[in-house]
Amino acid sequence: MPELSPMLKQATPVLAARGEGVHLYDEEGRRYLDFTAGIGVTSTGHCHPAVVRAAQEQAGSLIHGQYTTVLHRPLLTLTERLGEVLPHGLDSLFYSNSGSEAVEAAVRLARHATGRQNIVVFQGSFHGRTMGAAALTTSSVKFRAGLGPLMPGVSIAPFPAAFHYGWDEQTATDFALRELDHLLATACAPADTAAFLIEPVLGEGGYVPANERFLAGLRERADRHGALLIVDEVQTGVGRTGRFWGHQHFTGDDRVLPDILISAKGLASGFPLSAIAAPRSVMEKAWPGSQGGTYGGNAVACAAAIATLDVIREEKLVDNAAEQGARLIAGLREAAAGRLEIGDVRGLGLMVASEFVDADGRPDQAAAGRVQQEAVSRGLLLLTCGPMGNVVRMIPPLVVTAEQVDEALGVWSAALDAAL
Repeated sequence: MPELSPMLKQATPVLAARGEGVHLYDEEGRRYLDFTAGIGVTSTGHCHPAVVRAAQEQAGSLIHGQYTTVLHRPLLTLTERLGEVLPHGLDSLFYSNSGSEAVEAAVRLARHATGRQNIVVFQGSFHGRTMGAAALTTSSVKFRAGLGPLMPGVSIAPFPAAFHYGWDEQTATDFALRELDHLLATACAPADTAAFLIEPVLGEGGYVPANERFLAGLRERADRHGALLIVDEVQTGVGRTGRFWGHQHFTGDDRVLPDILISAKGLASGFPLSAIAAPRSVMEKAWPGSQGGTYGGNAVACAAAIATLDVIREEKLVDNAAEQGARLIAGLREAAAGRLEIGDVRGLGLMVASEFVDADGRPDQAAAGRVQQEAVSRGLLLLTCGPMGNVVRMIPPLVVTAEQVDEALGVWSAALDAAL
């Protein structure tokens, strides 16, 4: 009898029957606080009534209109609405289905627009699992092992991960920028470099935020060498970090704008939809036939995305992510106080994590796994991440309340007591 691939390892034993807001319910009716949000996807919570209504209404009139064959109104409306929240100048959009597809579309565009081959990514990056995206991913060998040869033209530079190096942020940033310059002088000629590709906060790499000086340094070097700056907002975008786009924490006055921005995950509250945005002057340099796809810009997904944008604006969910994220990270730091097993608590908005270490300060995957599973057994769904799997992350839907944050923190403290 057919079954799911044995390689699909489940992070929890839950068989979900329905979802509502920040909660999932299994087939026995047990309620779980879902602080995974489908890995940052259900931005407006499970089955938000406005998103459900928009999808149902659209499914009753047009489910799919392939967008290089015919246009449809949800596609055009979504494009217009995204123009209200995208950084200034990013006025041309291409839609696909997943983050990996959007990443590969962005890289293809950068290579076409510059006529160059090389892409610089940063240590700890996660940009996807498809063949091109896997070559750009360095958060764990499991995403790229056994695939070789991977896509050529990829160079890897350090990310300013202060805790990893055991330095302060300034020292880590000095090192990362210095090593990037060294890379460009020794292995990745600037004249061959199409783009720098960066996550504002490392996702699978351990929820490590970048910083203003590092992104400014990338922008300056991209301009100096004629390369493009691509910002991967797949996980950090659409309000997740307490700003609409994660990079805006470090570029609030628009001094550092991306040339290409990638969005997915929370864009449509669970429906498959991704996009890249760029200035028309860049987008029109894509070669004919290089952009397309059967399902990209699906009508139902676009309708759900429009409803998502409505909910985020009307319910002030970006502000809520900032407020509840501050409450969450403060609570996690309080829970970590005096616990040598937790080496660091970090993040932005509702994208926060705790890193577990052993007595010698080395990554402790086993401890992270025990605490994560203990939390699940107590009704709080969490995931791990990081190169060594020793980071437990919390990414609740943006609709989470203060009371639900406090409930999760109570479960977390109990799980720490039981597992450590």
